[in-house]
Amino acid sequence: MSYGARMSEPDDISPDAGGDAEGETHGAPGARPVVRLKPRAGRRFFAGAPWVYQDELVLDRRTRKIPPGSVAELQDAERRPLGLVAVNLESGIAGRLLDRDPQAEIDGAWLRGRIARALALRERLFEAPFYRLVHAEADGLPGLIVDRFGDACVMQPNAAWADARADEIAQALREVAGVGTVMLNAGSRARGLEGLQGETRLLSGALDGPVEVSMNGAVYLADLVGGQKTGLYFDQRPNHAFVARLCRGARVLDVFSHVGGFALAALAGGAASALAVDGSEPALALASEGAKRSGFGERFSARRADAFDALGELGEAGERFDVVICDPPAFAPAKSALQNGLRAYARIARLAAGVTAPGGYLTLCSCSHAADPAAFRAACVRGIEQAGREAQLLRFGEAGPDHPEHPGLPETSYLKALTFRLDG
Repeated sequence: MSYGARMSEPDDISPDAGGDAEGETHGAPGARPVVRLKPRAGRRFFAGAPWVYQDELVLDRRTRKIPPGSVAELQDAERRPLGLVAVNLESGIAGRLLDRDPQAEIDGAWLRGRIARALALRERLFEAPFYRLVHAEADGLPGLIVDRFGDACVMQPNAAWADARADEIAQALREVAGVGTVMLNAGSRARGLEGLQGETRLLSGALDGPVEVSMNGAVYLADLVGGQKTGLYFDQRPNHAFVARLCRGARVLDVFSHVGGFALAALAGGAASALAVDGSEPALALASEGAKRSGFGERFSARRADAFDALGELGEAGERFDVVICDPPAFAPAKSALQNGLRAYARIARLAAGVTAPGGYLTLCSCSHAADPAAFRAACVRGIEQAGREAQLLRFGEAGPDHPEHPGLPETSYLKALTFRLDG
């Protein structure tokens, strides 16, 4: 496993389901399919969540024949319309809300409208066109992720409805955002949960190599074809910026660095040196090239290694760093993995605290939606205490504003970044 791969974002959520009674579903001939909630089902939906779980629906013979990705009218138990949902009975999330208006047409104009709304927010937030353009449910396009890299977009259609309309979505991106290149990335874990397969492929335009992305004073290189996820993690941008403020004159260690992550931002912030540790040689090669293009290649070094092994070896060698950052993959991508994941986070915290200099700064990150902020914080504190260190918690960071949270889905608040000052 490449420890640079951060595997969990809101598109990777594994739902818990609930429901009760039986019934039948009927739709008028020639009309949209209809799916109906069982009596007393859909509590989260009525509280604002845009999901309906499989065992909350009446599953008669007609409903079971609805092809994955179809648009259906959702009705309550009394057959009153609630809106339009994208149906996939092969997924635990059987219905994803597309529109509260049951008369809406989910067509090209509808897609362009949703993308235009998402684009307006990002253009207000950022001067340069490098950001997450579409963040799934929070942007009214459930299961769809789109990251923008200048004239190119990488889309992850992680729900059946979006996968079936990939070409139409690509066309809408070209028309609304004015991009020339659209890449479809089919490598997400979430696609398996939806019963989807497929290959990463170019839908339009051309790519002749990694794309340069300027963030926080550094140049990053994003591999849109073979890189992890969409090629770069825009979500950490504000956390990179905060940590960089702590790095003037510092010796920095960036573990699970991917393509330079915190290390390049730290060097841009005036760090004396930065060592990037990752399990992926291609990612570290991009990080090294990014450091060179940023003008501080001589202060950057890379080490390909297992993160746990590297931290242990550095600690045994007596190495100490002024600033240490660990941004690992999702140790708890689902609730079934939570306890093992929390133990892994505590272990990382213990090892990282062991190589942090007295008075130094330690940032620990989690992208596991299953580990809520309180549980993650407790695991980090436990690990720091096991290392015999005392700590001040300086900051709790989250994803940037181009990764908005759906108010009805706390699961979409997945990224956590805790920065401590360590004494002793």
